[in-house]
Amino acid sequence: MQAEDMESSMESPNLEFEYGDSDMLTAELSELYSYTEEPEFALNRDYFEEDFRSHARGRRWTELTVDEQRTYVMRLLDALEVTDRDKRLKVARAILYLAQGVFDECDTEVDVLHWSRHNIFLLYDMGIFTALLELLSMEIDNSQACSSAVRKPAISLADSTELRVLLSIMYLMVETVRVQTEDDRPEWRAARETFKNELGSPLYNGEPFALLLFTMVTKFCSMNAPHFPMKKVLLLLWKTVLFTLGGFEELQQMKVGARERLSLPPLPEDSIKVVRAMRAASPPASAMELIEQQQQQKRGRRSRRPLVKQDSLDTYNERDPFKNDDARDEEDDPEDTDSGIEGEVDPLDRDVIIQPPPPPPPLRPPTERVNFPKGLPWAPKVREKDIEHFLETSRNKFIGFTLGNDTETLVGLPRPIHESVKTLKQHKYVSVSEIQIKREEDLLQCPLSLGEEEVEETPAEILYVGMLPSLSQYVIALLKLLLAAAPTSKAKTDSINILADVLPEEMPITVLQSMKLGIDVNRHKEIIVKAISALLLLLLKHLKLNHIYQFEIVSQHLVFANCIPLILKFFNQNIMSYISAKNSICVLDFPHCVVHEMPELTAESLEAGDNNQFCWRNLFSCINLLRILNKLTKWKHSRTMMLVVFKSAPILKRALKVKQAMMQLYVLKLLKIQTKYLGRQWRKSNMKTMSAIYQKVRHRLNDDWAYGNDIDARPWDFQAEECALRESIEKFNSRRYDKNKNGDFAPVDNCLQSVLGQRVELPEDFHYSYEMWLEREVFSQPIQWEGLLQNP
Repeated sequence: MQAEDMESSMESPNLEFEYGDSDMLTAELSELYSYTEEPEFALNRDYFEEDFRSHARGRRWTELTVDEQRTYVMRLLDALEVTDRDKRLKVARAILYLAQGVFDECDTEVDVLHWSRHNIFLLYDMGIFTALLELLSMEIDNSQACSSAVRKPAISLADSTELRVLLSIMYLMVETVRVQTEDDRPEWRAARETFKNELGSPLYNGEPFALLLFTMVTKFCSMNAPHFPMKKVLLLLWKTVLFTLGGFEELQQMKVGARERLSLPPLPEDSIKVVRAMRAASPPASAMELIEQQQQQKRGRRSRRPLVKQDSLDTYNERDPFKNDDARDEEDDPEDTDSGIEGEVDPLDRDVIIQPPPPPPPLRPPTERVNFPKGLPWAPKVREKDIEHFLETSRNKFIGFTLGNDTETLVGLPRPIHESVKTLKQHKYVSVSEIQIKREEDLLQCPLSLGEEEVEETPAEILYVGMLPSLSQYVIALLKLLLAAAPTSKAKTDSINILADVLPEEMPITVLQSMKLGIDVNRHKEIIVKAISALLLLLLKHLKLNHIYQFEIVSQHLVFANCIPLILKFFNQNIMSYISAKNSICVLDFPHCVVHEMPELTAESLEAGDNNQFCWRNLFSCINLLRILNKLTKWKHSRTMMLVVFKSAPILKRALKVKQAMMQLYVLKLLKIQTKYLGRQWRKSNMKTMSAIYQKVRHRLNDDWAYGNDIDARPWDFQAEECALRESIEKFNSRRYDKNKNGDFAPVDNCLQSVLGQRVELPEDFHYSYEMWLEREVFSQPIQWEGLLQNP
């Protein structure tokens, strides 16, 4: 069976995964709830029906007219304002039941989603979100709950009941309103835009809603509120940022619009479409392997599996793709040489060939396996700096002197250099970031002549201004949570307890309950990693488009908080088993669990898991973390050297086993930027990886990535590089956001009479105590006139 599964996986190596802003709506809704929260669905229904029965007199919610439903929601809204905490909780649970789609009156999951959507737009229209926000603020500031939670030795679900109910309603509202459907009514479309603007504007206590959630994260990580349900907070924070700032496709449109406004040429291609069209790498077999295969066919001998390596870019033990081969990778020489390349069959594979295996399906002809690319997927790019560097080198070689940044004068240079410069200029790419940096330099040099800069109040700008005072705390808190949720992290006594909203009050006593809780805890951690990785990537991408220095300050905080080794530590595991993990129990997922009869759970059914080829959220998290790592290291020599120092090459190579084109692309990008530092032996031993980089990654026309002669990478410049960047960021922040800006250029009044004649606002009580002040501060103080005459 296992052999057949492996062969079928080799026949169709691509994982059918489509990357997007988020998973399907049902999956995103089900991940909000832990499996230990399942009994609360019935509790919500009971509180709703208890209150609704007295109002509707035998009728069901789905039978009421919209006006009658509005009247009942208004009644719930009034009841939310009572002082009794328990009564408020009961009303909040009734509202949560409405947001969950009055599932007791529905027969199918589609009906539940339909009524959930209808009810949520109704709740938003009636002003429920604002009322919930006030209650949430009260719960956050509830010092009694915080102090009792700090003193408790073990925190469970019961400590965060009110917060979980409030956050669940808010999450359902944000996520349901965010997702558009074709049959949305016009008033719903208008409500979506209004809600989006409200969440992104400083309407809630003078700051965007996301900032309140960031405050919850930092409060939790500082151990002042260990009972906060962090998974729900992070999911709501991610979806709020996704809703207000926009997803990846909206970001692409914003990028196109920004280039048009700056009169830059359009993008050479749509990167989202290019990546979606890519296929996972299956490099051609070596000549030796093809010859051996043909000889085997002539003899009529069938091997258990094809010799052609389809299962990775560099050979590895194919008999068990989920076996952790960390030990074997670490035993390699420092250059991470790979014994299975250049026509040499792996010793492990030789054993397999010798054993008499069961007959497999007939082999495909070898010619089908050699797929040569029809064309490279990306248009090459060249920076202005690259053209200047090329001309400087050429002038030094042929003329003996340089002309600085002049890229037009080609006098004295031979004809081939003219052709080279022409080709480079054809592919020259000017990014929005370069224009922003140039503009910033001009504003700092000529502050008076250029005048005030008009800053557009975009959602990203508003969020950045709100985050700026405590930015480092937010970044450190998110990375602490990511570390605590990473599967490679060891449990430490001083680490954060992220399981407050998954552990039940009574710990499991049977094997089945323990298995269920184990799955729940693993799933809980995976969801936290998914939310944090998506949130960080969104922030980096949006801030980079808004202003490059906003992106750079977040990046620098991430780097200084050890984000690079943290992500590498995350990938230093058996990544294949992480991506194919089955930490979910389908029958307990919402909305399935509230519509269908609950079958009896057994240890076998829990072990079996679902039938999916991979776990969507884990693959999504891996791609996000790789993209973050790319964002942090791109064009930064000091950070690229961190990848080399932390021996990331073997870790990243193992990640190439995952047959998903987008993930492979970002792994190959990270390998490409450090190839020149890994030595000739590494490049020689990893030619298939080098070929894949050539095929998949965008080319920079005069980038010598495959050679070890980079003149820009001097080790003594690394600290200076980060310091220079920090200085530029601080100048940008003080110029744009400092309250006392342009203090050096403010006019000074030197006239004594006008200075003394200025009206000074004094407090009202000053007039009553003026004589006492005069006596105390002036008359009773001896003045040493001689001291004034002496030289200082």
